Amino acid sequence: MNLCIDQGNSRTKVALMTDEGKMVNHFIFKSFSSADVERLFDLYDITDSIISSVVNIEAAIVNVLSRRSQHFVLFDHMTPVPIINCYDSPQTLGQDRLAAAVGAKSLCPEENLLIIDAGSALTYDFVSAQGEYLGGNIAPGLKMRLTMLHRMTKKLPLVEVDENELIPLFGKNTRDAIAAGVIRGVAYEVKGYMRTLREKLASAEKNTFETYITGGNAPYILNNVRASRTEKRELHYEKHLVLIGLNEILCYNKLKIEN
Repeated sequence: MNLCIDQGNSRTKVALMTDEGKMVNHFIFKSFSSADVERLFDLYDITDSIISSVVNIEAAIVNVLSRRSQHFVLFDHMTPVPIINCYDSPQTLGQDRLAAAVGAKSLCPEENLLIIDAGSALTYDFVSAQGEYLGGNIAPGLKMRLTMLHRMTKKLPLVEVDENELIPLFGKNTRDAIAAGVIRGVAYEVKGYMRTLREKLASAEKNTFETYITGGNAPYILNNVRASRTEKRELHYEKHLVLIGLNEILCYNKLKIEN
């Protein structure tokens, strides 16, 4: 069994997966320590592991993973991946973005792919049908936009939005105006990327694409994106896209070692 760890800005997501990509169990930790890693190894038949982090990883965590794993991957820009990374500065590319791209490619290997990660930041990444990671964009996330509207103005309140809330087109009070401006703004942003990508690919030999969305704030977007009848692509929600990608990267590196 493989232990896959995605350490983000605010929480750590962990999955136990097989080489075939089946998820056996998954967990979310608000804080994550070497003791948690030891406990996972004690409870489950883990043989191999991988960790990706957007923050500094504790040396004690790396020590436990490397000591208790037959194969251990500390995922960074030097780690081999099963797609071609065409980013100009691979050392600055967030590992979560690259892992999500690998995860999407494993789920849909023949298509061009738009990958959207709605976490603390909102990222858009593109992978060609040929398996080339061709870059992407970074924008403020939903909660960041709501927070900054409050902090950078004198009178606007800090608004919280429920992920199942259907946002009106126009707010009739300040609270709804902020919620609609932010949530609908992001929803239209997503549809704009999809529309622009469709236009850009119109003359290409492979002119279709699929869109995958992941991240903690994805439900806010999904509940407020209403595709028109002419919209040919849908948003595919995959909650564990980064973890799926990490498992693919781990298996890819194990295979390279074995061969």
